[in-house]
This record gives sequence, C-alpha cells and structure tokens, in this order.
Amino acid sequence: MDLEHAVDEYLDYLAIERGSSPNTIEGYGRDLRRYLAFLADRGITQPQDVTRQVVAEHVLALQEVGLAPTSVERAVSACKGFHRFMVAEHICEEHPTADLPLPKKPARLPDVLSREQVAAMLEEANFAYRPDESKTPRRNAVAQATLQRDRTILEVLYGCGLRVSELCGLDLREVMLEEELLRVLGKGSKERLVPIMGSAGRAMGEYLERWRPVLAEGRPATAAVFLNARGGRISRQSVHAICEKYGRIYAGREGLHPHTLRHSFATHLLEGGADLRVVQELLGHASISTTQLYTHVDRTHIRMVYLEAHPRAHVH
Repeated sequence: MDLEHAVDEYLDYLAIERGSSPNTIEGYGRDLRRYLAFLADRGITQPQDVTRQVVAEHVLALQEVGLAPTSVERAVSACKGFHRFMVAEHICEEHPTADLPLPKKPARLPDVLSREQVAAMLEEANFAYRPDESKTPRRNAVAQATLQRDRTILEVLYGCGLRVSELCGLDLREVMLEEELLRVLGKGSKERLVPIMGSAGRAMGEYLERWRPVLAEGRPATAAVFLNARGGRISRQSVHAICEKYGRIYAGREGLHPHTLRHSFATHLLEGGADLRVVQELLGHASISTTQLYTHVDRTHIRMVYLEAHPRAHVH
C-alpha cells in the first residue's frame, strides 16, 4: 500500500474508530497531504522509504515558511499518528517518527477581556430595534429577532464558556432551562453539563420563547438552537462576525474572537475563587494542565489585589 492510500485509511480510522471531530480530520488531512507532497518531491511514495531524517526536514521546512508554532505542532502530531497507525496495521515495519520530539511552542497567556469590557459589550450594547418603514413587517421582525439572537450568543459564549463549534452545534433538546443546564457535545464527542444561569439563562429563555420562532417561521424544521436569517443552523463564520462587531464597537477590541469570551469566562471564574478542577470540568478540558494556563492570568489579578490591599506592600 502506498502512502496516498495509507492516508485515506488513517483518516477513515480517525473518523470511524476514534470518533474524531470533522474539524480534526480536516486539519489532519490537510497536514498529511502537505507531508505527502513534500515526500513526493523527494521521490518517496512508499511507507518503508520514509526515514527520520526526511521527516525532520519536513518539520524544518514548515518552520522556515513561517507556519505558526501551534500549526507545526499539529502537523508533527499528524505525522506521528499516521506512522504509528501504519505500524499497528502492518502496512510497514518502521516507525521513523517514534522518537521525533514535538516542536516547542512559546507559552502564551490566554487573551482575555476585562470585566468592564464584558459589561460594556453585554450591558451597554444597543440591542433595541427601530422598525424600518421601507421594509416589510416580516423583514423587520427577522431583523429584530437576529439582533436578540446576537445578544444571546454573546451571553452564552461568556456565561457558559462554550467553544464556537459547541455553540453552533447546540440542539434544542440539549437546552434544559428548568434545570439551568446545557448538555454540550465537546471535542472527541464527549458530553458535559454546563450551567446556564443569570443573564445568559434569561437571554436564552427569551430567545427560545420569542425570537427563535420568528427566525424559524416558514422554514424547514431544524433542531438547531441558533438560527441564521434563513432559518438554518448558524455558522461559525457568522458567530465570529458577531463577536468582531460588538467587540470593536463596545469593548474597543479589534478582531474579537469567540474563544476570547471562553478565556474570559475561565479567568473570571478563577478570579472569583472557583476551584481549578471545577473550571476544568466546565471547559471540557481532558487534562488539568490545559486549564492551569489560566492560573497565570489569575496570579496577575492576585498580585494587583495584594498591592492594593496590603498596608506594607509599598514600603521599601
């Protein structure tokens, strides 16, 4: 079996046996096609002809073209997983990436909004709609419902700490407002329960009762919670655009990413005294080490509180 067919087998394995998400499979597929093109340029098309040296050259080439460290790390992970799969399936005997280290990536603190920026975006934003006399009543109603949908999306991203893919994939049966819970399908198809309370819960309740029916009216039925103006499931690109719009206007942040609201959710919980293990569970992190990154941000907050509160903090 040549490398092209082996990659197809590996991606099928990830989808069927490992239950990897479509995004993971798409990313790995892109990385491995680029890897195969690199090998083909060197006349390598068979698994047994790949050496550790040529894999290391591929990694160096990725770094030299300026690929982000996280992207290089994912590409190396894809290569290692692919070769490990071929050995396990007896496609080849050698595992040239077995001792190939993952490239080190610089530690980056999560990008977060301040509490004041979040409040400005969620409380000061103008979600009131003024009907446009040039539009039909139906178009005015859809425009007003869309505005309230946007507000609910921002509340849920920050109030529940969801990934954008989790928010877009949320179905009606997974919203349990009486129990104040969301059933969220996260990475690797792992389910978790996330509280939806306070302003996020109120916004969700009002949206489902009053505004979602407007967006769904006259459209094919769908289980999606968040709908676009045509009544279909909202896309990740649309959620990005919503965050960018309100972040720029009300929080003074250009290019605000939905994940920044998730980072802010975690950071503000820790600042408020939440246990790290609880935050790990709420975020759906498989490893506590991923959640621990937020403690660095929290330490900055602790230092500021100490400097403001302790009577001897400024005595030299």
